[in-house]
Amino acid sequence: MVRELVAIPVTGPVAGHGEGPVWHRSYRGIRWVDLHAGDILELDGDEVRRTRVGEVAAAFRPRVGGGTVLADRRGFVLLDADLRVERRLGDLWDGPDVRMNDGGCTPDGAFWCGSMADDGRPGAGELYRLDPDLTVRRVLTGLTIANGFGVAPDGREAYHVDTPTRRIDAFDPGGDPFARRTVARIPDGAGLPDGLTVDADGGIWVALWGGSAVHRYTPDGVLDTVVRLPVTQVTACAFGGPDLGSLHVTTSAHGLDADARSAQPGAGALFVVEPGVGGLPVLEFGG
Repeated sequence: MVRELVAIPVTGPVAGHGEGPVWHRSYRGIRWVDLHAGDILELDGDEVRRTRVGEVAAAFRPRVGGGTVLADRRGFVLLDADLRVERRLGDLWDGPDVRMNDGGCTPDGAFWCGSMADDGRPGAGELYRLDPDLTVRRVLTGLTIANGFGVAPDGREAYHVDTPTRRIDAFDPGGDPFARRTVARIPDGAGLPDGLTVDADGGIWVALWGGSAVHRYTPDGVLDTVVRLPVTQVTACAFGGPDLGSLHVTTSAHGLDADARSAQPGAGALFVVEPGVGGLPVLEFGG
């Protein structure tokens, strides 16, 4: 039997394109990005703090020694504890219409992030790995919208989404990323898989763009929980709070016309739900 839950808003529509929520013990509250604005947002009580960090703020993770690693439009940036640029690691490509999109870390301290074309054209996306020694490797090519990234509790599998495939795939992060297996397939009409996170029991929570929902799949790929939201463009999710017991969900108003915005006044808000299972501490970048 599939459980049905409902997420509630904890902010107004503060982001044009909210993505990539992250909880860390050093933060005042959950952080996430307003991607196209190039901002990192932080919920501090009832206040949302906004810091501009670049042309695009695609994804970020805390660093082991303090500060943040950021994926911006064409590469990686190291930020200090105040989110100021410490070092830019250089562009990974020259094209003006390709950008970083979503990512996360593995237990060895590497930061993985995927790319996509602004127009979503097939084959333009890739998956990159930034190692703690600041070397970058391209590990997957021929993707379209390289999206959600997470790691199983035992660290032996990484989960990854190429959105148009409607799949959540798994691979050994220490092995060959091309040797992937499909964990779950999103049914037609349920939306497209976007950002994801993994709970302490190994369940995979995936946000569904166009689906007004987050789905939880067991490690065996069985759908067992659906979280409903009152907006269509659900982008990403992460566990937060001192006990990692709250699932925070980001949403987007990007591309919605006036009628759609009127019908979805919460588009771009941050939502939360208490799912009855806890999350895992965020994995930090080792560089």
